[in-house]
Amino acid sequence: MFIDKSLKQYALDTKSSDPTPGGGSVSAYVGTLSSALTSMVGGLTFSKKNYSELSEDVRTKMESNAKELEQLFEDLANDVDKDTNAFDKVMEAFKMPKDTDEEKKSRSQAIQEGYKVALEVPLKCAEKCHRVLELQDVFARYGNVNAVTDIGVGILLAYSGLEGALLNVTINLGSIKDEEYKQVISQKVSRLLSSAKDLKEKSLAIVYERLNG
Repeated sequence: MFIDKSLKQYALDTKSSDPTPGGGSVSAYVGTLSSALTSMVGGLTFSKKNYSELSEDVRTKMESNAKELEQLFEDLANDVDKDTNAFDKVMEAFKMPKDTDEEKKSRSQAIQEGYKVALEVPLKCAEKCHRVLELQDVFARYGNVNAVTDIGVGILLAYSGLEGALLNVTINLGSIKDEEYKQVISQKVSRLLSSAKDLKEKSLAIVYERLNG
């Protein structure tokens, strides 16, 4: 499993001519780092004396968000390896026999289903990165000011993970013939990307305001 390898080995595996790990796996790993950095900012905030001076609502939200980030960390870490296997069903389908009309039909259907499976993993990864972006707001606003650059990097990573994952969704979507399905997924991709840009810009504005204040 790639997630269990050293940082250097994962980078070397990515650098090699082997197609895995590729952009989808790296996007998931970037999302994992984003959630990790945000959790770190939480830890550096909860341990400070002035944390008790924050309002109860803020403390409750921050602690709740921190718990959810722990789960997202695990989920995104799992996606690092899930993405490397996401295209397997497509490859298996291409190896199916195509001598008869029936075999050609079955093969074509299997390929189409394979592409749908292939895009589900990066789509879910993008949704998780979007959720990380949503959870980061309270840390950007009220997190330990000495760690404000860390939450800033976390925000950038969450957005990069999301957009990278959506690139993989889009390329697989181009091979799908079901126009209704393509429209539904395309609309979801557009909504996620638009919302993520908005979340990123708003949170980064807060980071820069605190950084320069």
